[in-house]
Amino acid sequence: MVTGKDLLNLGLKPGKWFKDALEHINAHGLERDALHAYLDTVKPAPVLPLLAQPVPFYENIRAASAVEQDNIDQVKKSMDLLMRTPTVVGGAIMPDACPAGPLGTIPVGGVVAARGAIHPGMHSADICCSVMLTNLGKTDPKTVLDTAQQITHFGPGGREADQQFALPDDLLAELEANPFLSSVRSLKMAREHLGTQGDGNHFLYVGVSAATGDTVLVTHHGSRGVGALLYGNGMKVAEFFRRDISPDTDPANAWIPTNTPEGENYWAALQTVRKWTKLNHLVLHDAIAAKLSAPVQQRYWNEHNFVFRDGDVFYHAKGATPLDPKFMPDITGPRIIPLNMAQPILIVEGDTNANNLGFAPHGAGRNLSRTRHKRSIVGKTDEQVFAEETQGIDARFFFNRIDISELPSAYKNAEDVKQQITDFNLATVIDEIRPYGCIMAGDWEQDAPWRKKKLAKAAAKLREAADAQADGSALVEE
Repeated sequence: MVTGKDLLNLGLKPGKWFKDALEHINAHGLERDALHAYLDTVKPAPVLPLLAQPVPFYENIRAASAVEQDNIDQVKKSMDLLMRTPTVVGGAIMPDACPAGPLGTIPVGGVVAARGAIHPGMHSADICCSVMLTNLGKTDPKTVLDTAQQITHFGPGGREADQQFALPDDLLAELEANPFLSSVRSLKMAREHLGTQGDGNHFLYVGVSAATGDTVLVTHHGSRGVGALLYGNGMKVAEFFRRDISPDTDPANAWIPTNTPEGENYWAALQTVRKWTKLNHLVLHDAIAAKLSAPVQQRYWNEHNFVFRDGDVFYHAKGATPLDPKFMPDITGPRIIPLNMAQPILIVEGDTNANNLGFAPHGAGRNLSRTRHKRSIVGKTDEQVFAEETQGIDARFFFNRIDISELPSAYKNAEDVKQQITDFNLATVIDEIRPYGCIMAGDWEQDAPWRKKKLAKAAAKLREAADAQADGSALVEE
């Protein structure tokens, strides 16, 4: 009879699999060659160490100032650590690259190719963050923006029941059939968050095509709560594998092997979330066009926070725009690269080459974090900064509170990013959508319930302290 000690003597790593393996071995009387052949099919894969040297990656970026150079240095340090992950086979950074977390995590503007593995941390919680463009012909831009403001939804949470868009039955069935997406909470968000844009750098932009003079609507947002829940579930599963497969790998870079049931389900879940996110743009565009009675002359979209597949290699694009048609099964037009609210949105085409891996930048990127940028502006009110930086455009915040971390100065120089796209042969600009105006969430947290509660609690403590001091003074006088 074969025992656990016998398996240990063979140099095998103990685990839950021992019990099932021993039952099978002893039930079938396996020994010698038959025993070893069976064990080869069930024993855990050997632990994978970090690569001795980082896999080289392409640097499609240059600095124009000391601040930008510091930004690039941090990005490169992070990539050097990340590129030692055992699954990684290639990578690149784009002109909009900027750090997106502790050293070792994928930066915004980063592309990482991994063999046989999906790394949830490399697509981030904002899965399938994307842009959609609709050409509305010669419709008045102000009318489009006014109408859009009545229809769109920014900020936390979702739509009330009487304002929700219909979730198609076939898409609902996909969500329900996938273990990563079928929770009650996930399905609830799939209904409530449809037709919502969130906050941060997400926007609704109206502009005019330089090539045709047509009015164009562009939206930028992702998969909202549906994607965030998938990300959280994916990170938990990836961590489970990391502990067994590669404990030296940073938890942020944990992966799900694609040849496992979990990997197959996660890949399928990503595709379902992609469909949901595309619909999340589409319902807004269709509702706006319908209310305007405007003909839709052209429409296309692309994601820039996703995982793309080529055989057994999975390209993780954290804020990078796919160019190669093999990455986009539903391609209907060129790609969309926004820069900032006061600058044109670039419409580009391009091919895969050695240094771009089939990708282009997704925007202008940042040199400073939101907080550092806010602190860097001194001597001016938010209103003064807003007036200076949005001169000539109709810029609006959904919650009527200025968010200076989303004004043009918060981002890299748009002209420089555009020039680097050309200089590094990343893509070709074929049109520009010149800005009329845009809508962003704004500083909704100023009036958030949790902030009001916190302020009320602090005010109550101050009143209690003041009352106690007054009582103490009264006693002294007595």
